[in-house]
Amino acid sequence: MPTVRDLRAKAGEEPITMLTAYDAPTAAIVDEVGVDVVLVGDSVGNTTLGYETTLPVTVEDTARHVGAVARATEEALVVADMPFLSFGVDERESLENAGRMLKEEGADAVKLESGPHTVELTEKMVNLGIPVMAHLGLTPQHVNQYGGYPRQGTDPEAAERIVDLAEAHEEAGAFSLVLEHVPSNLAREVTETIDVPTIGIGAGPDCDGQVLVFHDAVGLSEWSPSFSKQFGDVRGEMLSAVESYVEAVEEGSFPAAEHSHEEADLDELY
Repeated sequence: MPTVRDLRAKAGEEPITMLTAYDAPTAAIVDEVGVDVVLVGDSVGNTTLGYETTLPVTVEDTARHVGAVARATEEALVVADMPFLSFGVDERESLENAGRMLKEEGADAVKLESGPHTVELTEKMVNLGIPVMAHLGLTPQHVNQYGGYPRQGTDPEAAERIVDLAEAHEEAGAFSLVLEHVPSNLAREVTETIDVPTIGIGAGPDCDGQVLVFHDAVGLSEWSPSFSKQFGDVRGEMLSAVESYVEAVEEGSFPAAEHSHEEADLDELY
């Protein structure tokens, strides 16, 4: 199983692959094909729990899904995405919530949606043995502040702020950095500025790695963002399979003889 040191060593040397997963069967598939990092994203709120945003996801939700993924993963690095208000409010509670994901649920690291408020917290977590993946650019937990999900770092001042925060989190000990929905030339600048690997989502081709939401990548979502790509049509396959099942039951072709068993010893009962 790769460690955070192994992942960090890939910066500039070998592309890093990361996908989200929220349950054991999905994690097993992602792990089997050799994805480097499995992120148990707070996007579980949108993809799995039926919420419109990630904000309602709780620590308990995250712990349950992290545990399921960790139990099914043998090779990939498992990263727990810390949910809204689980960190940054109270330091003790932040450390306990993050530590729980490693100590009780089997994660290898945590991810924090980062800003000026997470620099010292990142350093504290790292000093306690909790590896931290930072996340800059579009941070979906700020949806109410943004008024949506706009591209970030589009003017010089905002771009410089992201570069500065990237350097600050590297100095604080973060082992990698997710860059979400930022201009590709900004992502390139950040990648060239810091030594830890950058992992992009909607950030162009020059990051050290890429991450997508599993549902978007396999074509399970009805909608996916413009910076994503569907590499399959899982939703179409599922619709077809369920339609075939309903049709077979309604017309009486399922269950057939090969799907049933009769016990001869019971004949005398009737």
